[in-house]
Amino acid sequence: MAKYDYDLFVIGAGSGGVRGARMAAATGARVGIAEEFRYGGTCVIRGCVPKKLLVYASHFHEDFEDAAGFGWQVPEARFDWPSLIANKDQEIARLEGIYRRLLDGAGVEMHDGRAVLVDPHTVEVGGRRMTAGIILIATGGHPFIPDHPGIEHAITSNEAFHLSELPRRVAVAGGGYIAVEFAGIFNGLGSEVTQIYRGPRVLRGFDEDVRATVDTEMAKKGVAFKYNTIIDRVTKRPDGALDVALTDGSALEVDCLMLAIGRRPNTKGLGLEDAGVALGENGAVAVDVHSRTSQENIYAVGDVTDRINLTPVAIAEAMAFVDTVFKGLPRAMDHRNVASAVFSQPPVATVGLTEEEARAQGQRVEIYRSSFRALRHTLSGRDERSMMKLVVDADSRKVLGAHMVGGDAAEIIQGVAIAVKMGATKEDFDATVGIHPTAAEEFVTMREPVAEPEKQAAE
Repeated sequence: MAKYDYDLFVIGAGSGGVRGARMAAATGARVGIAEEFRYGGTCVIRGCVPKKLLVYASHFHEDFEDAAGFGWQVPEARFDWPSLIANKDQEIARLEGIYRRLLDGAGVEMHDGRAVLVDPHTVEVGGRRMTAGIILIATGGHPFIPDHPGIEHAITSNEAFHLSELPRRVAVAGGGYIAVEFAGIFNGLGSEVTQIYRGPRVLRGFDEDVRATVDTEMAKKGVAFKYNTIIDRVTKRPDGALDVALTDGSALEVDCLMLAIGRRPNTKGLGLEDAGVALGENGAVAVDVHSRTSQENIYAVGDVTDRINLTPVAIAEAMAFVDTVFKGLPRAMDHRNVASAVFSQPPVATVGLTEEEARAQGQRVEIYRSSFRALRHTLSGRDERSMMKLVVDADSRKVLGAHMVGGDAAEIIQGVAIAVKMGATKEDFDATVGIHPTAAEEFVTMREPVAEPEKQAAE
């Protein structure tokens, strides 16, 4: 007779939890999983996937405008927000069904409800207690909401996907990728958008040339920025409009205020303390390189650990967990040189070190940078520039980082990321024949490094 009801019980059916459950079940393990909301997690239900669909929608107004330069006469277009949201909802429901079928096909037993740890081996879901030899926490994160007067009148990215109508005037608070992406979405669909950020420029942590390019190009498209300030209070008017007072003394009148000022791990009310699971200062589950918590039979992957909060990272961590625990092949997920994208307008994609990070590490670097107007816009007439950049170790010649702002940036960087991960040198890039005419060829045709900062200052 088995000692436990399950060999593995997974709490959270997002990308990391589902992958871990399926792959563990494939080894013959008895696996259960619990989800209190919808299967698919943040990415599928209220994150990457619906967001990217809205990004696609927001591009069409520029496509219609650009068509004239190529000889197309496009009748006046009309946009219908309810149709977009309904179609998006239909696709998300389809994807959730796929996740459920994948789990069912793998033999994973699904439990719809909130799971709470009773002790290191016991989980309770809807009043039913079950035991497991191994427990995997994959509960993700949630938007952070500050404690400002009237903040209950604001929405987060969760609610943005379900607005009944497109707001005419939107303020987006935050400077990270979610804030930048939604500012572009609302702006592209026709809203008047103001982005509020506490710092001097959006996308803190990204390469400074990336940040400067995004700032300039978003402003060209009509997004207004309020920098070096935050929300002080929010007041709702009788007509439903919001007065947003800022700490710099200015104020905005908007129809919608969206908060995108960070996310926090979903760890409250899970019974982690009862199970002996230690948390970090920010409430994240503390784990070692093998995703093991302070309790030897409990593991955690994905955003709940607050390492690199990206869906593919959660999946990779889950795969490493299964290899380590259920296949007897111990390994840690390699968090170095993870490529990422921001689906801003224009989009950003990056892999490896920024110039600032490389210099801070004491690296002697060479910087290769190109800024140009894409071929498409020579006929469209649009004033939009792309930027590409390579950060190179001057001694080893390895490419330490690659960064791009411009059309198809994510598609291009995905291939470049392979080269960076393999340790390719600048000479390897130079020896690669470019595909012409493309924007991507710039990564293999940049020959002259830019002047060092001290030399630039002297010129």
